[in-house]
Amino acid sequence: MNKKYNKHNSFANILQKYQYNINSGDIIAGTIIHKESFGFLVNIGTQIAGYLPKEEIKIKFTTNDNDNYLFLINTTREFFLMAKNTNNKQPILSIKRLEYIRAWKRIKQMYTEDIMVNLKIEYSNKGGIITYLENIQGFIPRSQIEIKIEKFTKTKYIHCKILNINEQRNQLILSNKSAVFLLCRHKFKLGELSYGKIIIIRHYGLFLNIYGIKALLHKSEIKLNQKKHIESTFKIGELVKVKIIHINNKRGQLSVSQRNLKYHSSKT
Repeated sequence: MNKKYNKHNSFANILQKYQYNINSGDIIAGTIIHKESFGFLVNIGTQIAGYLPKEEIKIKFTTNDNDNYLFLINTTREFFLMAKNTNNKQPILSIKRLEYIRAWKRIKQMYTEDIMVNLKIEYSNKGGIITYLENIQGFIPRSQIEIKIEKFTKTKYIHCKILNINEQRNQLILSNKSAVFLLCRHKFKLGELSYGKIIIIRHYGLFLNIYGIKALLHKSEIKLNQKKHIESTFKIGELVKVKIIHINNKRGQLSVSQRNLKYHSSKT
């Protein structure tokens, strides 16, 4: 059956002319010619047609996908050559692997260029939010979400930036905080004085809200006469005057200081 698809094969003539042998890892062109029970036969210009398993068609399957994939018949495109069948030497092909390689290439470029994206929320749990970027599953930890997860349930979309990537582990970590920070970073300058509202009190310092961004006023940066008894000295909702001493654009973080300032506070 395979020979009739390759009898007058221009691909085969080209391969023979240039004495080129296809190997695992190659990206090759081919035409999908026949549907089988668990995949498709692909004309790639060799004496034996390539085989495309169903599970190698897409990175991400959805409920709207057609299980038959009959629309693929007569489609000419590129494929990734995974291996050859040890018994009949039939090339095993993949579209998914090729999409995976190209998706990670685009993700790496976005990471390098520090690009912000608006992604659809697939679902959320106690740990954070699951979403997809270039069909690669991404995770936004709760610690990297600026506002309560429940507030995103209506919009179903969230702004974020890439925080960490690991292609070998297929790991993509995103940050909503850094995206929110990017949208208002023009409001922050090193050495600038500002007022922040106390939103969290910890033994190691205070967390302030400054223009919607959470800033850390570490214990070491609090005035000497107030740092010994943080919990009793400060109150939630209190405004404190601080100076911006560190800006982390990548993680969307601010560090502030109260030292060497004429302290003044007021309650809202």
